[in-house]
Amino acid sequence: MIERFVQRYSDRFISKWFILGFDLFAVLTIFPLAVFIKNNFQFTASDLELLDIKKIFLVGSVYLLSFLYTSSYKGVIRHTGLRDAFVIFKATSLALIALIFLSYIVDAYNLIYPNISRNIIVLHYLLTLLVLLASRFMIKSIYLNLTKNNNSVRRIRVLIFGSGAMGELTRQTLSKEVTKTYDIVGFLDDNPSKSGKFQDGLPVFRPEAVLKKDFIQLKRIHQLIIAVQNISIERKKQLIELGMDLGLKVKVVPPAKTWIQGELTSKQIKNVRIEDLLEREPIKLDSTNVTKELKGKVILVTGAAGSIGSEILRQVIHYKPKKLVALDQAESALHDLSIEVGDKIRQFNVDIEFSVADITNESRIQSIFERFNPEIVFHAAAYKHVPLMEEHPYEAVKVNVFGTKILADLSIEFGVEKFVMVSTDKAVNPTNVMGATKRVAEMYVQSLSSFSGATHFITTRFGNVLGSNGSVIPLFKKQMESGGPLTITHPEITRYFMTIPEACNLVLEAGAMGSGGEIFIFDMGESVKIVDLAKKMIKLSGLTLGKDIEIVYTGLRPGEKLYEELLANEENNLPTHHPKIMKAKNVEVDHELLTYQLKVLEEKLNIHDDFALVAAVKQIVQEYKSNNSVFSKLDK
Repeated sequence: MIERFVQRYSDRFISKWFILGFDLFAVLTIFPLAVFIKNNFQFTASDLELLDIKKIFLVGSVYLLSFLYTSSYKGVIRHTGLRDAFVIFKATSLALIALIFLSYIVDAYNLIYPNISRNIIVLHYLLTLLVLLASRFMIKSIYLNLTKNNNSVRRIRVLIFGSGAMGELTRQTLSKEVTKTYDIVGFLDDNPSKSGKFQDGLPVFRPEAVLKKDFIQLKRIHQLIIAVQNISIERKKQLIELGMDLGLKVKVVPPAKTWIQGELTSKQIKNVRIEDLLEREPIKLDSTNVTKELKGKVILVTGAAGSIGSEILRQVIHYKPKKLVALDQAESALHDLSIEVGDKIRQFNVDIEFSVADITNESRIQSIFERFNPEIVFHAAAYKHVPLMEEHPYEAVKVNVFGTKILADLSIEFGVEKFVMVSTDKAVNPTNVMGATKRVAEMYVQSLSSFSGATHFITTRFGNVLGSNGSVIPLFKKQMESGGPLTITHPEITRYFMTIPEACNLVLEAGAMGSGGEIFIFDMGESVKIVDLAKKMIKLSGLTLGKDIEIVYTGLRPGEKLYEELLANEENNLPTHHPKIMKAKNVEVDHELLTYQLKVLEEKLNIHDDFALVAAVKQIVQEYKSNNSVFSKLDK
């Protein structure tokens, strides 16, 4: 019967006019009660004048006008919260002030209209406020109990980390959910002074005391929701790991600025992502230094439609350059980017030119330099996919080496102030064509620093970025969606990871601090074992390894390393003023010799012989030793 009632009436709401009528009825009936209480429940015939109909009409009229003015009757009763309670408090308080003011007017001018005792006015106000609030919360409680007792609605038992304002708001949000019934078992809080206390009838626990297998099983906990916003990254990771190990679904409350129309809903409380476990403390930028470097300048970004290039573009917009030139050969991706950053363009009043061009087309790139005369170049365009470039060394050499050379040479010709190249950790002791070609590009850019005049050449080097094109995480997500298995090349393979915004922050900072010839290396944190990453993603998705999904090892791909490096054997890292950026102390590059070697490389490029081409690259990059590749025989 209750189930049918809930299903039939759960989408219906009490009319606001009915609520207004009820509130007014309460005001009128409470007035005699206030008189009774004022007279110690003793009522004689001489007290009838206290219940003069004119007085009751005056009280009712004042409260009615106050209700209409504040719209206190428009709230949805089943969702009554602190804001609704405040509106009722505001409405009744306005009526109180008005009635007291009128009583003074009557006294001051000896008006014929019967006056009301101010003690009764105040007592009536307190009773009215109590009844209006109690009635709403009672109806809300009855409704929630009915929905909770509905067997067709799933019950989810939850622990909320954070007993402050955000924790309480999360509890209120979950209590309003209709499609799922949340039983809040209690709050968790790191503050020891809160341990053992109750908040809104719910206990507050120390996390270490309850995040244990026995407690979770005893209380049948399903979810852990992290509501605290100012929690440290390390503590957040610790809680997520604990929750995952206990088989809980871990969720996080998003920042308030992302809430829809400023309101938190249960749908916005998201499942923890693997990115949350790889997240690090936010980088503090020297915004003054970067602003000085970029504001009012003409800036060219190559590879602007890619993962790194597009984020560099988004961040540079904030520094209000004179003009931004976004260059990429990917037409559709560049068009999508132009639509995406449209609002920022208008917000910051930045002039952006989107140019479709191939960096290996020298005449086309020269025309862009002639037209825009860039002052700073961020060079992010490159081929970066290791196995594909192992199969297509011609493209890797053409784009990564000679595309970079064209841009670097034109930067000198047109007096570019700074040329910032985005490189990769795969350029260090390379074992594949992609990494080797990026190392050749690094060497050429470095070699120009000794005689490039006004142009300062700077290289930035870092590892994998989360969410980039070709990243392992999107691949694992797709494989899990299709039922698996998750494919990993080797059980011992590890990689460094960094978020795209973090990497691009450091590119801007390094570009600002560089004076020419440096290779800046970013602090990538600890390397991550890919198999551990896969296992955590499986846990976060609610699947069980070996039961719901499998992990399959496919063997190292051509050119692939087990471990990535950030420094070559002959390099030493030096600190900079930024704790996340180091500077590699490199061996000087002989520009004349490298120029000759590049001519030989170009000749090999033109004959389309992959082995001759890779052999020429190996002559330039002496430490390049192919791994698990058809080109390994060139090293013998």
